[in-house]
Amino acid sequence: MEEKKNLQSQVTYEALNSTSEGMSRRDALKMIALGGAVTTFGAPTKVEARAKSDKHVKVLVVGGGSGGIMALARLRSALPNADITIIAPNETHLYQPSQVFVAAGLQTVEDMVKDNKDFIDDSVHWIKDEVASFDPEHNSVTTRGGEVVAYDYMVVATGVAYHYEWIKGLTEKDIGTYGISSVYLNNAEKGTADGGPITWEWFEALKKSAASGKKPTALYTAPSTPIKCGGAPQKILYLSADHLKKEGLGANFVYTTAKSKLFSLPEIDKSLTDVQKRYDKITNKFRHNLVAIDVPNKVATFEETYEVKGEYDPDLEEYDVTEEKRMVDMKYDFIHIVPPMGPPKALVDSLLGWQKGTAKGWLEVDQETLQHRRYPNVFGIGDVCGIPLGKTGGSARHHGPITVGNLVAQVEGKPLKEKFDGYTVCPLKVEYGEIILAEFNYDGLAPSFPLAVEKPRFLWWVFDLYMLKPMYWYLMLRGWM
Repeated sequence: MEEKKNLQSQVTYEALNSTSEGMSRRDALKMIALGGAVTTFGAPTKVEARAKSDKHVKVLVVGGGSGGIMALARLRSALPNADITIIAPNETHLYQPSQVFVAAGLQTVEDMVKDNKDFIDDSVHWIKDEVASFDPEHNSVTTRGGEVVAYDYMVVATGVAYHYEWIKGLTEKDIGTYGISSVYLNNAEKGTADGGPITWEWFEALKKSAASGKKPTALYTAPSTPIKCGGAPQKILYLSADHLKKEGLGANFVYTTAKSKLFSLPEIDKSLTDVQKRYDKITNKFRHNLVAIDVPNKVATFEETYEVKGEYDPDLEEYDVTEEKRMVDMKYDFIHIVPPMGPPKALVDSLLGWQKGTAKGWLEVDQETLQHRRYPNVFGIGDVCGIPLGKTGGSARHHGPITVGNLVAQVEGKPLKEKFDGYTVCPLKVEYGEIILAEFNYDGLAPSFPLAVEKPRFLWWVFDLYMLKPMYWYLMLRGWM
């Protein structure tokens, strides 16, 4: 308990010193005054009893991102006699939510980077490599370097892979050229996060173009695949639009998404529709999926899915409706691309992924227990899980106690009682200084505080910009929340 108090003090220290980032001491103190409300933000309190086992078992964690490190911290406490190994190639740990703030010119890459050794205890065997293949039939994995690692229990926390190459004509090298940006662009293994700085330069170039007297056309894309932080495409849209608005400028903003609406929950969808009215005209192109791009000529090609009304059915008293597809070309001056995403190839090629359906390739875990549906000694955490919701850092934090609690129960031969309710949080940045904090789960809206979830608030902006990062470094990654 004393260690936890010290860590919470470190968060307070970070808040007090955030004045150097432009936050007033008064505002920092306001945030600290939230006290328990801040440090229990969306906390899954029922699981905090911390199940333990003294058994000697081999536990393998695959992945050194937020999910893997959160799981590792809890496993060390829950299984004090276990032989724990982590396979993770990245010596650098990126606080990826900061990439949007870097893109908005409010933080730097240096603000989002720490050494992974700060979070991996010397008692843990750290293999600085990547898993090349999984063999759940023999309880082992093989690394890129050819090392075979056996386990009794395994936590898969590999995250997602970006696939810019799935867009015909596009490569990662094109990001930052010909009016193209992508805030997601990073390489955890190399410790680079170029997407934020590139997108900030893109913001400035867009503003310069708008100030030249012409009205540039700016496209913002969202793919048909699941993505981490589903709100990021719109965050870039609204922040860049606000960046221009502050200078009395505008553009032809076009938001293209493979989805049929701005947000799945009607309350949030309505609020975002109202937000769009704040800015110069925003045109929404729903059910448009970016499939190709002519980089030098600045033409994006989308596959549009649309409905065709057929003959009238008098028995059903309705028209037959079918879906068809067509290709649509759009010219642009600037384009922000969110890449298609999927599970890592090693998982896709293994027996651990879903074998069919829309979740094919993603880790086949039960959506509540996060235990693999066919291999009971395997559990998942984070973005790699093939479940309906949960590709956010906030979800991974909620996965942590559930994954570890159920793994310990499996070790002890007890029923798996911990259940993930689908908790997801998406801080939708709708302008500089306002966020809609969309919290929801499998059943719908799930606010942690008695405030209207759909309302944009300065409070959430302050929380996200100044408090969430130190909480992540000093509490979440150490298993304290």
